[in-house]
Amino acid sequence: MLKKCTKCNTYTLKDVCKCGGKAVSAHPPKFSMIKEQKYGKYRRQAKA
Repeated sequence: MLKKCTKCNTYTLKDVCKCGGKAVSAHPPKFSMIKEQKYGKYRRQAKA
């Protein structure tokens, strides 16, 4: 899966970038209109 470095904003396939920064998923989690979705709790907490 494609990841993006939090330190230098480059894309990589590894968990740690060559600059030493942490790489996180570059894609947002899936969205669904169903109330009980996998990341719905976290999205609602961030909104509040």
